[in-house]
Amino acid sequence: MADKHIVRFEPVGIEIEVDEEQTVLRAAAEQGIMLMHGCKEGQCAACKSFLLEGEDVEHDSYSTFALPDSEKDEGFTLLCRAHVYEDVTIELLNYDEEMIRSGLPIQSAVATVVSNENVTHDIRHLVLSVPAEPEFRFFPGQYVDIGIPGTGATRSFSMANTSARESGQLEFIIKCYPGGMFSGFLDTTLAVGDELPISGPFGVFTLRDSPAELVFVGGGAGMAPILSVLRSLAERDPSRKATFYYGARGKRDLCFEDELRSLGELLPNFTYVPALSEPVEGEDWDGEVGFVTDVVRKHESDLRRTDAYVCGPPPMVEAAITVLSDLGAPAARIFYDKFTTTGEPLTSDIQTTPVTGRASA
Repeated sequence: MADKHIVRFEPVGIEIEVDEEQTVLRAAAEQGIMLMHGCKEGQCAACKSFLLEGEDVEHDSYSTFALPDSEKDEGFTLLCRAHVYEDVTIELLNYDEEMIRSGLPIQSAVATVVSNENVTHDIRHLVLSVPAEPEFRFFPGQYVDIGIPGTGATRSFSMANTSARESGQLEFIIKCYPGGMFSGFLDTTLAVGDELPISGPFGVFTLRDSPAELVFVGGGAGMAPILSVLRSLAERDPSRKATFYYGARGKRDLCFEDELRSLGELLPNFTYVPALSEPVEGEDWDGEVGFVTDVVRKHESDLRRTDAYVCGPPPMVEAAITVLSDLGAPAARIFYDKFTTTGEPLTSDIQTTPVTGRASA
């Protein structure tokens, strides 16, 4: 075991012990401290913070898009890649006091494949069972790392269900990409009864307690955490007004349509608005056409009192944040999760921007 050092977080006044072999983010998560983060790979900058005291900090590899050299020289750091070798004080630049002390400690378990089925031409619905004891706990909207046997590699996927308490299962909606390590494994090798190592939960894409109306914007496998949050909303606060805008290229890319449309029976103030960017000519479609961000702009006018949740490929997330901000959504009330890949997507329905976020292929 390597030496441990004290890391103090300001302005919240929280102190934790961090082993030199751990990243600061990992150590915090293991102790139930939910710091803001996204990819855990040094790509998305969600965990960017500032070193107030102490200098002996080293980083695992990261993207200079997330932490330019000039910022690193000034004292900025990425908590998901940072290792400390002395006591330090870190200023959190992006944090949620409502959540920071409410985290769930990381658990590891061996899960068993219950089902692995296609729900579109390139999206799988994967269901895993987990041991009953101890209960594998997570907040709706969070994700876990799933190990690929024999490789030492992991990929991150959001749960689509709300709890494993009763079912003993975790449910995932996973987009398959050509060239993706997990995609190929999922498509050609993984079978019912196989075992997979999992670790988590991670992520802060969770439903905040608030009377505000809700707007969700999703695309691709971004369906998973949003569906989890919507299912949770039906259990916790069914009267809260919510609208879900979901972008896809064509009708064949839509999934969970029946459940989303039937959610109106549980959520009387819920509206589901799918949008197709490239519908097939002659296809039976009378819904919205165009980029999902344009559809949001068409339907919404004033989001100053709205909580917004965005999840999907980085280009869509970036475009959605811009639109939501233009419509008045407060920056502190826009919660997002970016899904990146290690392979090339089979389809793309949103404008392109630089890719950052957590790898999931």
